[in-house]
Amino acid sequence: MSRRVTREMAMKLFYQMEIGQEFECQKVYEYIDENAMKDMDVEYIKNISSKFIGGMEQVDEIIAKCSKGWSIKQISKVDLSILRIAVSEMMYADDISAGISINEAVELAKTYGGKNSPSFINGVLGSAANELGK
Repeated sequence: MSRRVTREMAMKLFYQMEIGQEFECQKVYEYIDENAMKDMDVEYIKNISSKFIGGMEQVDEIIAKCSKGWSIKQISKVDLSILRIAVSEMMYADDISAGISINEAVELAKTYGGKNSPSFINGVLGSAANELGK
């Protein structure tokens, strides 16, 4: 399974956690058990999820700072889930370049977000990459 499909699975997990306001590692394991597919990169999902859960405040601070005029609560839950994955990758995954994180997030936004989501996400993540020195 490609990393793109695995990111899509991670985005759905992050969305589910946001809807339920349940940011716990147990939710990650339950999600994986319920949605595991052959060749799914389970380690990527576990790693990015645990890093996000442990650093959620820092991730959300970057998103809030870079979303210029939008608070976390104003961002659609889908867009927020996509942003959280990409910023978590930029902060915690040294093996993934910021450009790849941004590109993959924009592609997810084209599929799952609203009409303006791709450009919004691209702008926020471009600012986040600069903020993080990536």
